[in-house]
Amino acid sequence: MTYTEAEKSLMKILRTWSDITQLVPLADRWKGGKMIFASNDPDLQPKEVLIETFFHKIVMVRDRIRVMEQRINASKLLGDEDKVNLQQYITRIYGSLTTFNILFKHKNDSFSGEKTQ
Repeated sequence: MTYTEAEKSLMKILRTWSDITQLVPLADRWKGGKMIFASNDPDLQPKEVLIETFFHKIVMVRDRIRVMEQRINASKLLGDEDKVNLQQYITRIYGSLTTFNILFKHKNDSFSGEKTQ
């Protein structure tokens, strides 16, 4: 095994079994931007959040869902039917999160739900 192969294997293991958040680039058009949450109630002040902060939290959610999915698939305690049922929920979660795909710089980093044929 070469150094590169060992490094790739180690990175795969770390991605699979750890809660390490992958560095994912934000789309350039959003850098330095902010989100403003404004209530319909004039007595409440708007809340501003840096898009980078919000994006980081979205990426953390995505990474943790991926770890959960891998742990479900590797579980010795769950039967195949249970794994399939849980996978369907995970697919729906990804589908619900596709709204945030506009924030990702690279399409392969974004969410995808069920594939329609």
